[in-house]
Amino acid sequence: MSVTSESRRSWQCCIACGDRLGELDPRPRCDCGGLLDVIHAAPPSTGSELRQLLDARRTDFQAPASSGVWRFRDLVLPSAGLEVLSHPEGNTPLLERESISHWAKVARLVLKHEGHNPTGSFKDRGMTVGITQARRIDPRAVACASTGNTAASLAAYAAQAAIPCLVLVPQGQIAGGKLAQALAYGATTLLVRDGFDRCLALIDQAAAELGVYLLNSINPFRIEGQKTIVFELLQQLAWSPPDWLVVPAGNLGNTAAFGKALEEAIAWGLIERRPRIASVQAEGAAPFAQSFRDGFATRHEVVPDTIASAIRIGNPASYDRAVRAIRDTDGVVTTVSDEEILEAKAVIDVAGIGCEPASAASVAGVRRLVRDGVIGFDQRVVAVLTGHILKDPELLLAYHQTSEPVPPKANRPIEIDGDLGQLARVLQRLET
Repeated sequence: MSVTSESRRSWQCCIACGDRLGELDPRPRCDCGGLLDVIHAAPPSTGSELRQLLDARRTDFQAPASSGVWRFRDLVLPSAGLEVLSHPEGNTPLLERESISHWAKVARLVLKHEGHNPTGSFKDRGMTVGITQARRIDPRAVACASTGNTAASLAAYAAQAAIPCLVLVPQGQIAGGKLAQALAYGATTLLVRDGFDRCLALIDQAAAELGVYLLNSINPFRIEGQKTIVFELLQQLAWSPPDWLVVPAGNLGNTAAFGKALEEAIAWGLIERRPRIASVQAEGAAPFAQSFRDGFATRHEVVPDTIASAIRIGNPASYDRAVRAIRDTDGVVTTVSDEEILEAKAVIDVAGIGCEPASAASVAGVRRLVRDGVIGFDQRVVAVLTGHILKDPELLLAYHQTSEPVPPKANRPIEIDGDLGQLARVLQRLET
């Protein structure tokens, strides 16, 4: 039987109380306060038929199949139809470098680089679905709280859709590259004199009382887009799943999305074995790791403190969904220090790949989990890089130019006069 989106039904379901909401209901949460999932009726096909359909679309360069999100539209939002708004996004590469695998202490480490998306981060995958949904419900405005990448992505997609856009960011706690994007794309940008968690609480209240459509990762349609990271990497691996998927963890949207994607991939016959998820937090912003250590008996909150601004979050919004993902995949949550993050970033950068600091937490996490005996040397591991190298240029330049003591991987620039002899001496040193 062929796969078709016609007559496919989707709805929203509260993960706390089980109540159902309609597909077009704009509420960010259930009335009980629980997070929502988007649930789709199963595709009318076998796993083999579905794989064949999805694989055939890889050679279709016409929208929406040209998008690495909407190629999987039967699994994301079957009813979207002509309302799809796409840049396009996705189609991000799997990359390997022997030097990175060697540093991480594994035989072969594959990197899924989401920094190749249009605005430079994985957020574009969720935002194309979130803005498509916004067009269907016609809100007063779209809005988010952000440490940077969400603001940049929402601003770009809202501009493309011509929908008014509000972004709330913590004043003085957002990387310049990300703030510049939000401003350039035309979003009304509010600098909130408090941390990210206060920004999120404020915009959550605005969604409930002021008629704006919230597009943080608590929005279940954002999760639908982000889960295509997993569908796409499985397709790139010829539907042969790795042993581990390792991802940076801040607000926990990706951890939640990965768990949902794997659950559906098993249920719909795309794969027969579920990889384990490893979520990696910075030591100074690790409430989820604290909860993992006590078996998720307590939901912890912290005052976050890390150089990795994209995961500098003390009260992650997608906590409940992420707990389910870790439990369902027999996953783990670990932490790495800022020093480990910066060293991993330098290793990734000098290999010619590059990433923002938070992205490097995944590779640092692989090394930590190998050291702790959780990941085996010969196991197949895919680590996700979530953002582009130029997302946080200030920190990048400080690491290489001004940090004291000099970091182990720093590449200090060399000052010379406009003199050929001095240049020749530098060249000679490179040859020794």
